[in-house]
Amino acid sequence: MNLLTRFAAIAGEAHVLTRDADMAPYLSEPRDLYKGRALCVVRPASTQEVSGVVALCAETGTSLVPQGGNTGLVGGQTPDASGHEIVLSLTRLNRLRELDLASNTMIVEAGMVLAKVQEEAERADRLFPLSLAAEGSCTIGGNLATNAGGTAVIAYGSARDLVLGLEVVLADGRVLSDLSKLRKDNTGYDLKHLFMGSEGTLGIITAAVLKLFPKRRAIETAFIGLANPENALDLLKLTRAMAGPALTTFELISARAFDFVLHHGEDVRSPLQDRHAWYVLLELTSPNAHGLSEVMLALLEAASTQGMIENAAIAATLDQRQDFWRLRELIPEVQKREGGSIKHDVSLPISAVPTFLKEVESVVTAAMPGARLVPFGHLGDGNIHCNVSQPEGADKEAFLSRWAEINEIVHAIVTAHHGSISAEHGIGQLKRDLLPSVKDPVALDLMRALKKTLDPKGILNPGKVL
Repeated sequence: MNLLTRFAAIAGEAHVLTRDADMAPYLSEPRDLYKGRALCVVRPASTQEVSGVVALCAETGTSLVPQGGNTGLVGGQTPDASGHEIVLSLTRLNRLRELDLASNTMIVEAGMVLAKVQEEAERADRLFPLSLAAEGSCTIGGNLATNAGGTAVIAYGSARDLVLGLEVVLADGRVLSDLSKLRKDNTGYDLKHLFMGSEGTLGIITAAVLKLFPKRRAIETAFIGLANPENALDLLKLTRAMAGPALTTFELISARAFDFVLHHGEDVRSPLQDRHAWYVLLELTSPNAHGLSEVMLALLEAASTQGMIENAAIAATLDQRQDFWRLRELIPEVQKREGGSIKHDVSLPISAVPTFLKEVESVVTAAMPGARLVPFGHLGDGNIHCNVSQPEGADKEAFLSRWAEINEIVHAIVTAHHGSISAEHGIGQLKRDLLPSVKDPVALDLMRALKKTLDPKGILNPGKVL
């Protein structure tokens, strides 16, 4: 019996894809930076089927690439060019297994789309707070495997902070069943944290126990114009002091990023009358229905009195709130209209962000006159998407050929400020070769030892991370 037939015996013949047209959507990532080939795409529907597929891969020495919604931006979900790897798509594992309101938890399978997870929580009058641009297509398993961030990290933490337990298929096909709902469990190593952020290189997450939170009864959203990132940092400090745990989102947007949105976006307009050098999208939320609007008004009044902000608009309706968010969410899409873009997903100590932005602007434009810095992102947790757009009228391919050079410049500044070259997108293939230059050698040795121990045959997502 050949390998494809044996896969079909496990997952069903209809769910072992071998035709080029059927496999094509699984073989490249959203930016088309990485395109691979595969022996087949296997789509199991249960943990038991995943276990069977992985055990067969271990037996035959077949490498596999786990994949969720295929929304990752670093090539972590893409097979290599050999055509010998299989893609293991987890999108059919999409059930809600349990909802426990007393424990404020839900158990979901890895292939459930993030927006569906949010909807199931909402249906139960609860909140699952992980939120990011791809939430309509990314899966919770992929979110956990990459330790996704998003816009609410400042309040709730990243994906790993929202998990109590995991179910994971190991490299030999065994199932680690640790779907614990316990908030306290001091019985040795907390193994779930090995797999979150490992990008499928140590095990394949098939289900998770997720934390739920009280539903938001009040939301106040403001779009604010200010002069510089230093003032934005002061506003962040003031917001923490005056709003406390109500602070949910604090997004920094440069004037250039905002201008791109106004120029290329459809049905968008500025909430503010004048143009500003920088903007902040600020959101406060509360499980209490009353009192939050007064907090927002008092905060903005204090910030204005202290000279931190130049102008602000508060969303008066749900439509206005969505319009404010659209101004932020459109940035990656409209930047494409300005030609080539060299992207950076970096994090820094929050206090270092203003200095970092000045240094990057100076050094990058000195190396490439006319290059346009387009920074935006989650100032509240120090994660800045420090993108560089090509000079106006420049040749796109010539610009993109300097990707490694610009990366080196930006990452050197990040490292000097004790930051990270990957804040929320992961390492994948894109940053794999950069890792040794920024990671502590002892940490790398431990990572390699873990990989060898948990995946001795090297069949789980080879060539990614390490």
